Amino acid sequence: MKLTYLSGGLLWCSLLSGCATDNRVATADAIARSAGLQQGEINAAPFVLSWWGRIRDPHQPVHLYIEGDGFAWVTPSQPSRDPTPFNPTALKLAAADPAVNVAYLARPCQYIPMTRNPVCDQSWWTDRRFATEVITAMNDAITQIARQAPGQPLVLTGYSGGGAVAALVAARRHDVQSLRTVAGNLDMDEVNRLHQATPMPQSLNAKTVAPTLAGLPQIHFSGSEDRVVPYSVAQGYATASHSACVQVVSVPGLTHGGHWEAQWSALLKQQPACK
Repeated sequence: MKLTYLSGGLLWCSLLSGCATDNRVATADAIARSAGLQQGEINAAPFVLSWWGRIRDPHQPVHLYIEGDGFAWVTPSQPSRDPTPFNPTALKLAAADPAVNVAYLARPCQYIPMTRNPVCDQSWWTDRRFATEVITAMNDAITQIARQAPGQPLVLTGYSGGGAVAALVAARRHDVQSLRTVAGNLDMDEVNRLHQATPMPQSLNAKTVAPTLAGLPQIHFSGSEDRVVPYSVAQGYATASHSACVQVVSVPGLTHGGHWEAQWSALLKQQPACK
């Protein structure tokens, strides 16, 4: 279980393009560097996970962002060969966060070459993307990041499928101060039903932990024009929580993959709280 930083840009040999600079990695690195986030990797069995972060004051909370599903599908029925996102929304949110300690954690099989992640196959970004093994690995990685600010609370934010991961991880931890999701897939069964997609019996549904997290301050942001994960999904999660700590906020004009980062500074001013 080793957390390391990497210096400079990475030139990786991808399965699709041979030995060349992966444009998606270069794009992510440019976004991160603009905000002073340094690139690194974490061994969290069975995966090697990619992350970017800046931990400048170990005596302050860590704002931690979890990426969405990325480029998981080429078409509705054809999985991609590499889930690394073309539009890393969670990374853009992290870059827009002015907090002293900010970390961004990619999902399994994103950004790391498949040759260095031999367990990676399409199931990890399709049917098993919220599997117990995934949540355990992500939780392990978050623990390793949190050690850079010992004893400090975590402010978790997850985008899309990363919202599901954030909720499922939060249910396992005792150091989470608050939870925010952006277009979060907080009920995979409902989302699959809406899109007539096949069930995912090997994955965990974030909605099932809503009662467990009832005492945790939460805000779930939903774009008013989101047709991928509509407002009703977050509202269903909130109803299942039966909690005054859970807020659902509709953000006018935004789609699922819209420019959330442009409004993030303003949205961050809305503090999760138990009313």
